[in-house]
Amino acid sequence: MSNQASVESARAYRLDRFIVPHAAREEFLPRIHSIHALLKTQPGFIQDFLLEQPIDDQCFSLVTLVEWQDQASIAAARMEVKARYEKTGFNPQQAMEQLGITMEMGNYKSLPAALG
Repeated sequence: MSNQASVESARAYRLDRFIVPHAAREEFLPRIHSIHALLKTQPGFIQDFLLEQPIDDQCFSLVTLVEWQDQASIAAARMEVKARYEKTGFNPQQAMEQLGITMEMGNYKSLPAALG
């Protein structure tokens, strides 16, 4: 395995999916943009994507994907986000409940390309 391939195989991804009622859009999106602005300043950040998909006239799906240098970078960034929330008194779980947003969150790694 080349050194570049080794570096790329260590990369880690954070994928979060939110089901957001349209009524919560104006409150939710600025918060997402604010957190992603913070993430972009963290060591190990490579790139991010904010993706939107309409579901119906009630809600939409928002997916955030962040590529990190490694799992340690995700862990360090998570601590920075937690510190920001504590400093501002923001409780994300409570806010999601109040806005009617459901979420799935997880850390991923890429699979090696298929041989043959």
